[in-house]
Amino acid sequence: MINMIQNAKEQAASLAMQAYAAAVADGTLPQAEVKSAPVEIPKDTANGDFTTTFALAASKALRQQPRAIAQALLDHMDLEGSYFASAEIAGPGFLNFRLNDSWYADVMDAVEREGADYGTCDVCKGQKIMVEFVSANPTGPMHMGNARGGVLGDTLASVLTACGADVTREFYVNDAGHQIDKFAHSIEARYLQIIQGEDAVPFPEDGYQGSDIRDLAQAYYDQHGEELLNAPEAERQEKLAQFGLSVNLPKMKSDLERYKIHYDNWFYESTLHESGYVAETVELLTERGWTYEKDGALWLRTADILREHFRKAGKKEAGIEKLDLKDDVLRRANGFYTYFAADIAYHRNKFAVRGFDKVINIWGADHHGHVARLKGALDALGLNGSERLDIVLMQLVKLLRDGEVVRMSKRTGKAISLSDLLDEVSVDAARWYFNAKPDTQMEFDLGLAVREDSENPIYYVEYAHARICSLLRTLGEEGVWVPRAETVDMPLLSGETERALTKQIAQFSEAIKLAARDYDPSHINRYLQELAGCFHRFYTACRIKGEEPAVRSARLKLADETRIVLKNGLKLIGVDAPEKM
Repeated sequence: MINMIQNAKEQAASLAMQAYAAAVADGTLPQAEVKSAPVEIPKDTANGDFTTTFALAASKALRQQPRAIAQALLDHMDLEGSYFASAEIAGPGFLNFRLNDSWYADVMDAVEREGADYGTCDVCKGQKIMVEFVSANPTGPMHMGNARGGVLGDTLASVLTACGADVTREFYVNDAGHQIDKFAHSIEARYLQIIQGEDAVPFPEDGYQGSDIRDLAQAYYDQHGEELLNAPEAERQEKLAQFGLSVNLPKMKSDLERYKIHYDNWFYESTLHESGYVAETVELLTERGWTYEKDGALWLRTADILREHFRKAGKKEAGIEKLDLKDDVLRRANGFYTYFAADIAYHRNKFAVRGFDKVINIWGADHHGHVARLKGALDALGLNGSERLDIVLMQLVKLLRDGEVVRMSKRTGKAISLSDLLDEVSVDAARWYFNAKPDTQMEFDLGLAVREDSENPIYYVEYAHARICSLLRTLGEEGVWVPRAETVDMPLLSGETERALTKQIAQFSEAIKLAARDYDPSHINRYLQELAGCFHRFYTACRIKGEEPAVRSARLKLADETRIVLKNGLKLIGVDAPEKM
């Protein structure tokens, strides 16, 4: 779990602070409350590999010009035994450091030693985290939003695992409530229409109109005939709903497996109702004084909960009132609990029963109004939902083909489902493209996703890996093998593209940490594209095959380490690393 970027930053900061202490000791600089030396990577490598703004930040406290402070640091700095070959002053007082061969050698050694674990870290160690994603209603096929949420959730879970967290992937099955009643009524109407004729049986105005409902009704009729025709309505609806779920849920699971998504747990909403956990949760809210009865229904004082939350957060009263806060029904006048009540109970279960430290949900942006309400309800239960529950809202997906918006499948003439999409493009392409920044609307170009050229980013990255594998095979046939890191003569890898590639390899752990911190796994995509670009430039500029042995070995080692990191990164987003293309 070596992070060579972090190591270099910490060492540069330490060198600056040691130089300051030495300058204070001999009276060159005054003693002041200066706690640390911030270190960053310059955008332009001409300005060095790392830079500290210590002199700029300390200027006021030391009452000296930044360049004078920087010069004092430089005069008292000892780089012996460090990762840096030199340090120099630039601009108004930046102190820039340039790396030496030992840092590049240690990067190479770290990749060799850690192999498949290279890039991992322990910043989330000790945290028990649930990532809940997709959780599509089991009343119809999964759509593009589910396709996007599936990859974002799955990859985020992988990233958090790579950062040391104990991660559980969960799918919440909405097998109870209003949508299941509507599902049952819809199948029932189609079933009765098969027997009695379409004109004889009206279809519910708010029913599910899709052809998949007709298919379920026909499938039940083919297996069981008219056995439910004269059954009590409630029994008929229950059996048809359960039949529909018995078909749809395995199909959802198989589609997600095809999409390389494997859940640790499928949690059924119905279990919350059957166990009495929803009723118990609502009773707890009542005991805490957060509910009231009106028109026969039981309401949650959502507005009061959120006002209290915003006041604690220090937000102004006027701003609170602009939110148009409203209370929510928990139990209807007919005695049935609402979806919101079940959702509160479900999240209470995550924290209070299963003990997750953090819960992350991937939701569509249309659910943004539900975020504060759910967090507030958990706060009202004393579960600190404001801090422990995080919601990642993802924007819509627009499918394109040759620049034109696509809404219907060519094959079925219906709205494109996840299954339809995977019939058109590879799973790897779908996972790559859907792993885009969550809070931006994305365009998925079906034509670009199948192109085999550098314009297609997934092809560009996979080709880099395959190209290295081909090189290894060719040289292996000639009896040339990848050397050990300790035998590589690092000064032979001092060219611009070689150094740039090594530094990009070193950035992998940083990319993973950023992806975990921001809940944005697209950091990995961007990192891999940059790594592939660095490799292709290196491969074009630096000959390997046919070069003299020492140079060939050094460059071959660098290429092989690139292969390892490409494979590790692609694995994080659930994409194959092909050895041939």
